[in-house]
Amino acid sequence: MSTNEIRSRMADPMELFPEIGPVAGGMNKLVLNGTVPRTTIHLVQLRAGQLVGSTYHTVRQTGELRDAGETEDRITAVASWRDAPYFSDAERVALELVEAVLTPNPSGERVPDELHARAAAHYDEKALWTLTLVIAQMCFFVPVALIAKPIPGAPLGKNYSPR
Repeated sequence: MSTNEIRSRMADPMELFPEIGPVAGGMNKLVLNGTVPRTTIHLVQLRAGQLVGSTYHTVRQTGELRDAGETEDRITAVASWRDAPYFSDAERVALELVEAVLTPNPSGERVPDELHARAAAHYDEKALWTLTLVIAQMCFFVPVALIAKPIPGAPLGKNYSPR
């Protein structure tokens, strides 16, 4: 099935809430501040999309990583990053951080001090805040993707069916 045949469940939220454009743009500007490599940001966003079961986010972030020149091996291995040989220690702790935030842990806190300390060993305070806000940005857009179901693979601005 091509993206031309797929329909979103809901119309583009920009039609009802034009204020969302500047919010989304501001969030992007905020997380793309240069303290964390873009590749790491997209790896974290891809893993977040996988964890919440969002085809829209996994397709979008896979495309972003391809556009950035990432190899298919690295992109594919995000789902199994723990035993994949393709990621740096800094990327691994970023992936572990997004998993900790988005995976329920009935036996303890999601982000223990030990994980925070390992993340802080790889990222200075601004970069660690940036990673935190990358995860927050995904948490903002996850309900949009899961409820409204924008069209996976369609460019922004064309990812909702006309009503």
